[in-house]
Amino acid sequence: MKETLTVGKHRIWLPCATAILLALPIFGGNPLLADDTQKTNATDLVPLVLKLPAPVFVGTPKAAPPGTTVETMPDKPGPPLQIPKDAQNIAPHAKITCSDKNATRADLAKISDGDKEADGDAIVQLRKGLQWVQFDLGGNQEIYAIVIWHAHDTAKICQSVIVQVADDEDFTDNVRTLFNNDRQNSAGLGAGMDRQYFETFRGKTVDAKGARARYVRLYSNGSTDNRLNEYTEVEIYGRPAK
Repeated sequence: MKETLTVGKHRIWLPCATAILLALPIFGGNPLLADDTQKTNATDLVPLVLKLPAPVFVGTPKAAPPGTTVETMPDKPGPPLQIPKDAQNIAPHAKITCSDKNATRADLAKISDGDKEADGDAIVQLRKGLQWVQFDLGGNQEIYAIVIWHAHDTAKICQSVIVQVADDEDFTDNVRTLFNNDRQNSAGLGAGMDRQYFETFRGKTVDAKGARARYVRLYSNGSTDNRLNEYTEVEIYGRPAK
């Protein structure tokens, strides 16, 4: 059985199967690949909604001290970061260690216990100087957001805030820097290009962009209010690496 295809004034005889294929509607691509393409291009993101603590101060903070690169505090928060809907806060299940050997296990547990309020009992204080807090996520994760509340009892500016991820606990294998506002390279980890910021009840959200890593390390070196290193809460939003 044959079918014909008319092109201008000419009639072309075609096999039946060829005629059927030519008669199929065109959807902008191979119809046999439509399902796979749709899965690849599908957006499955939702806004990151944080449970915020109560604010303890209002109004514009004091002028930033000389030498700081603090960003202007916005009148209202910007649009929330978009993350995969199956990403969860995995910080509470992580093993936490830090460079301050005087910090107890009970102290470090407060950093991921969910208490973000500005009262003294919720704030963990580490020794002065450059210190870090590290999270062992137990295996490779796709990390999409890291949210840090150092201490929002006053509108202070924490110094040398650096966020890194790595594949090993000593931070020698596949180390990547996600945030760095140490523009003077005082920490010796490279000069950063990010801006300093005032601590508020909203915390600081770092876009991790799906970085794959097992370990997360947070650096700081005191603040404009206190030479000690303070942490109230850290949340890490991720999912197991595929």
